[in-house]
Amino acid sequence: MKIFGIVGWKNSGKTGLVERLVTEISARGFTVSTIKHAHHEFDVDQPGRDSYRHREAGARQVMLASAQRWALMSELKGAPEPELPDLVARMDPVDLVLVEGFKRTGHIKLECSRAVTEKGLLADTDPSICALASDTEVSLDLPRLDLDDTVAIADFILSKVGLA
Repeated sequence: MKIFGIVGWKNSGKTGLVERLVTEISARGFTVSTIKHAHHEFDVDQPGRDSYRHREAGARQVMLASAQRWALMSELKGAPEPELPDLVARMDPVDLVLVEGFKRTGHIKLECSRAVTEKGLLADTDPSICALASDTEVSLDLPRLDLDDTVAIADFILSKVGLA
């Protein structure tokens, strides 16, 4: 599976871009999955539901299954956060895995940047960032793509990972 990351500071446009890229790249006939890193505690379950009650009782893993989808929740219970390669290894094979976040991991990445975030560029210190998608001109020795030009960004990513 090919892996390509989308990174950037909060409100830089990462999630919207990933959403548009999944639509665009899937429409081209490729299979795409995503991994999203969260820096905060999150829960995909709801208090009171059976699966929530199973986890609260101490289950290490709980799987939910229906005719439309299934989900596997694993409780770390003090174990270290899984590394990106370990997470990718658990996924079904697809042509491309788009990774949102995991900015400190060494996989190839594109950085999203918006003028309104007023933050420095991650690319200044991260050699795994190969391009910038921005809504403003930036002085950087990397390819710069328009943050809203989903087709051009998809072309760039597919070419970079060898799917074009």
